Amino acid sequence: VANPRHMVADWSFGIRDSDMQQAVDDARSKGAKVVIMLSHNGMDVDLKMASKVTGIDAIMGGHTHDGVFQPVVVENAGGKTLVTNAGSNGKFLGVLDLDVKDGKVADFRYKLLPVFSNLLEANKDMQALIDKIREPYKKELAEELAVCDDVLYRRGNFNGTFDQLICDALMQELDAPMAFSPGFRWGTSVLPGQPITFEHVADQTAITYGTVTRNEMTGETIKTILEDVADNLFNENPYYQHGGDM
Repeated sequence: VANPRHMVADWSFGIRDSDMQQAVDDARSKGAKVVIMLSHNGMDVDLKMASKVTGIDAIMGGHTHDGVFQPVVVENAGGKTLVTNAGSNGKFLGVLDLDVKDGKVADFRYKLLPVFSNLLEANKDMQALIDKIREPYKKELAEELAVCDDVLYRRGNFNGTFDQLICDALMQELDAPMAFSPGFRWGTSVLPGQPITFEHVADQTAITYGTVTRNEMTGETIKTILEDVADNLFNENPYYQHGGDM
């Protein structure tokens, strides 16, 4: 969906419930008492799959970066499936404890365990490697461009304040009445009074197709783009949601 066909000429993509059901059935037939699915489908897709595929005890997912504090219990033809996401960027560790009796899950406990990186000692070898790679660019990265007067953050589906800052800059620099920018769910938040460095801008724009163009479009084209983006994000059928935040 996101790339030209010539890049993936021999590949096909899809959410294939029947293949997933077969994988679960195979695991059960080989003696699995508990089946856990690790997913990068996003919360909405996981919830629908849990309602259609039987035999999965829990889906621990990602992609939409939702911090789900308690699993959603989804009923299906074969029983119940727990569905959860543990946020993003190493902010939480999803901890799931299962009480297994007579070959099936009798009870569970779940919690999001916060990860306080400043309280964890860094791995010395990894830290040395990071420092070595960053060394030639430290001065450039630390350049202060402005001071923040509001919270700058990135969320994704609907633009956050850093997205708005980028679009405002595009409109001002290119003398355009409207700006579109891809929406993402990464980037460091910046607090009021904190200097905005070049590194902050870099980690908000670290994409492989970062091209800025100024184009003439009809109102009809603009409406089509926005409708298409909205359909990709909010289609009532999760299996037709393709992402593409803007």
